[in-house]
Amino acid sequence: MRKFVIVILGLVCVVLFYFTIVSGSKVFTKDWELPRTTEQVDTKHRLVLITQELETPFWDKVANSAKEEAKKESASLEVWGSYGNNQEDFLKKIEIAIYSQVDGIIVQGLDTDEFKTLTKIKAASYGIPIITVANDVPMGDSLRKSYVGSDQYLAGKMIGEQLLVDMGTEGEVAIMIDMQHQYFQEQRLEGIKDVLKEYPNIQITEIEMQDAREQVIATTKDVLNRHPNINAFIAINADILAAMVQEIESRSQIERYFIYSCDDDYESISLLNQGKIDGIIEQSPEEMGTMSVKLILDWLNNEKVPLDLNGYKTDIRIVKATDVR
Repeated sequence: MRKFVIVILGLVCVVLFYFTIVSGSKVFTKDWELPRTTEQVDTKHRLVLITQELETPFWDKVANSAKEEAKKESASLEVWGSYGNNQEDFLKKIEIAIYSQVDGIIVQGLDTDEFKTLTKIKAASYGIPIITVANDVPMGDSLRKSYVGSDQYLAGKMIGEQLLVDMGTEGEVAIMIDMQHQYFQEQRLEGIKDVLKEYPNIQITEIEMQDAREQVIATTKDVLNRHPNINAFIAINADILAAMVQEIESRSQIERYFIYSCDDDYESISLLNQGKIDGIIEQSPEEMGTMSVKLILDWLNNEKVPLDLNGYKTDIRIVKATDVR
């Protein structure tokens, strides 16, 4: 019995020795490869575009051009966001993107403390680059790598210059601005005022309001009551435009007023086509989408480091009611 056990153990040792030799020899053969790492398996950069205004004509154009550029560059891009300026949901999407450790985030800028905390502290701690698109925030407050979009100060100047052409160098102008004082709105306001302040016979009245429809209507009614000789309205934020125009129409002939919007959203374009407003700033959403993806990939691939902190400006132009008739 003892001899039998010794024989069996001997056979086991021989078998183990054989497989050890075979396995060891594979290490030194030229065809042997290390298992591919996750980075080797999937070399695509994962990008996310996040907006507060999903499925609007402007952001659809931004998203579609961004997707096309990402596909061309062999990167993956998802479009996330919220509907109807839901800030809580919008900020949650940014947080999810950060914790998911995507490679880069392209995001509509929001000038709030919560947004700045996410982009300045959390995203930075994960080493995730952020580019703001369409709407910017002060660069020192967010640590964003760059901005892609319209020159908002120039947009304000263009509106002010067009008003001078249409109205002349005297009159009373109401500038309607959101109470939240978003950074891009402040830039527009500064541009308008820098043009009009050169003309002492132009009186500027700044009107703050919330963008809730009832609030806009009530505020516009109050402006018309207190300023019966007003000549012009400028909507810094297009969200207030439709309700403002509705209230003006209910009071008098709208043709007597000069009315402008700094945005080219669906309602602004519709009102322009109807001849109810005199001019809008037309932006370049396709260029924004393409350029933002290209720049963030350049940064990730160390092809353009650092990016210009002052941002990359896309084309804008003023479109008048007479241009579309």
